[in-house]
Amino acid sequence: MKNMIKILVVALTTLGFSTLGFAQAKPATPATPATPAAPATEKKTEMKSEKTKTHQATGEVTALDAKAGTFEVKEKDKEIKLSATSKSAKSSLAKLKVGDMVKVSYSEKDGQMIASSVKAEAKKATEKKPTTATEKKADVTEKKPTTK
Repeated sequence: MKNMIKILVVALTTLGFSTLGFAQAKPATPATPATPAAPATEKKTEMKSEKTKTHQATGEVTALDAKAGTFEVKEKDKEIKLSATSKSAKSSLAKLKVGDMVKVSYSEKDGQMIASSVKAEAKKATEKKPTTATEKKADVTEKKPTTK
């Protein structure tokens, strides 16, 4: 029993001194005024603001120059001038024509709108040819009867 207490006391003492050693292992830093710390936090906020935010737009292509990689998309109330710099976006531009509906993901960099992806959208349902019941009925009557 006495041996167990001795071992326990030695273990706790060793543990206590080792934690003090870790606490003092940090290098001493010279005292610095609080003003230099403020610019460091400003730099962090500037870095966050420098990250480009991706926007999306869906609209009609109003102008297109696939070779130059530039195009314009008209949304509901505004027209956006975009540039395509990536290979995938430029290859998508080659397949488009003025008047097509597109969905564009873009970001603003140095005052320019840079398109990261361009996808052609399906035409709206209102632009499709409407089918009426009389047209369907006419198709049914035009079928030839099968002969045996």
